[in-house]
Amino acid sequence: MGERTEFRPGEEAPNSAFYIEIGENDNIMGINNPKKISLKAGDPFPNTSNHNRKWTKMESN
Repeated sequence: MGERTEFRPGEEAPNSAFYIEIGENDNIMGINNPKKISLKAGDPFPNTSNHNRKWTKMESN
């Protein structure tokens, strides 16, 4: 079983990292101006811009 990759507002961050909002159809059209945040492990995720969005860890380059 792998690590979860999507998180809802109020859940705790599993790792210290930068996170970004994703939408239901993000792989098709993307979303405009997604929120980006930095959290420490155990910090709660804040609310997203709308109820259909979730948080995911940003890819590091």
